[in-house]
Amino acid sequence: MVKGLYTAYTGMINEQNRMDVITNNMANSATNGYKAEGATAQSFADVYAVKIKDASEYFVNKRLGGMSMGAQIGETYTDYSQGSFKETGNTYDIALEGNGFFSISFTNKAGVTSTKYTRDGSFTVNMQGFLVTKDGDFVLGNGNAPIRVNTNTPVTIDTLGNIFQEGALVNRLAVTDFTDYNYLEKYGENLYDLVQGGTAQASTARVRQGFIESSNVNIVSEMVNMIQITRAYETNQKVITTIDTTLDKAVNQVGKV
Repeated sequence: MVKGLYTAYTGMINEQNRMDVITNNMANSATNGYKAEGATAQSFADVYAVKIKDASEYFVNKRLGGMSMGAQIGETYTDYSQGSFKETGNTYDIALEGNGFFSISFTNKAGVTSTKYTRDGSFTVNMQGFLVTKDGDFVLGNGNAPIRVNTNTPVTIDTLGNIFQEGALVNRLAVTDFTDYNYLEKYGENLYDLVQGGTAQASTARVRQGFIESSNVNIVSEMVNMIQITRAYETNQKVITTIDTTLDKAVNQVGKV
């Protein structure tokens, strides 16, 4: 019976974790290039149930079979599928059609600069003519150097990421892909970091100027999942309440007889 309490408790913890993931997805449903996350659960390793001190078995311990100890939180994964495109017509709004990420020179609060990656192509040009993210981080081009343009001249970007002004090639967007997305982790601020062991490779994505990639979050599916999680959580709550009531009767009422 006490094991049932623990099983229900671990189930509630798992549902709470799933709810946190779904809440985060819904909060970022309007974030450009955001990739939805999902959560998995796994069971604890089965253990043997053993009957002990049973006179009918001559007080010899006897195995009754396997017994699950409940569920534990599994991994949180990211869905890297393509989001829908939204046409803006803005010169510096850029979307990637296919696998790949924009390369960004990111400087943290400690002043350390490193390369991060993003699918959010909502860029702009600062007063010095550098192409930057909405947070002011440099967008990288050839040789992983910041891209600079003449703000007084129209900019055209082809599907390969080549940047032209007055017919002349100015630079090219550094679009990077990876052999295994399991080595990517979300850094924050809609950026990704390549962890140790990850390998970069050339991207075959097509560049679309004047478009923004929306998040790939399906609001309807997330709301349905939220309802299912709520029901499962409430079911586990009822299990705990029922067992607690039974234990109370066993201790306070049956014990009086």
